[in-house]
Amino acid sequence: MWSEIEEYFKKYPMQKRVALFLLRKGFQVNEKGRVCVDGIEIPHTQIARELGIDRRVVDATADRIRRKDSLYRIFSNLRCVAFLRDVAPLLGLSVVVITPDDAAKPGIIGRVASKISEWGIPIRQAIADDPYLFEDPRLTIITDGELPGELIKELKALDGVKRLTII
Repeated sequence: MWSEIEEYFKKYPMQKRVALFLLRKGFQVNEKGRVCVDGIEIPHTQIARELGIDRRVVDATADRIRRKDSLYRIFSNLRCVAFLRDVAPLLGLSVVVITPDDAAKPGIIGRVASKISEWGIPIRQAIADDPYLFEDPRLTIITDGELPGELIKELKALDGVKRLTII
């Protein structure tokens, strides 16, 4: 998918930047060429302001996506998710953010989930950044209750874990 987006927008670097932003946020492009979240349109001026670009670049990007069937199928089906990271402490949940050595290498999610499971701690949410969309991808795990210090040490020692942060 990302290679197709790269190719399609290679002559339009600002539009590529908008397309990447839409992917990262899970924003859809509808049949009218408007950016939306679950059918609720987001003003293109707001997106342009966030990216520090002209609104017409957002308009053109959404229209290009709408006109390319393979990309439209992707962008029209994106979904936003409720990411609990910032509210987890308010809900009595723990947050572990893991920066992997190599996010494209398989197994890190499985090793982390298995280790937490061995301790009998329920995982409420796991969000992994796509290494093709994020410069510094991370795995965020949200669990019930506090994590024991020994478990944190074991997680840090897992193969592929470069850095571990508790929020």
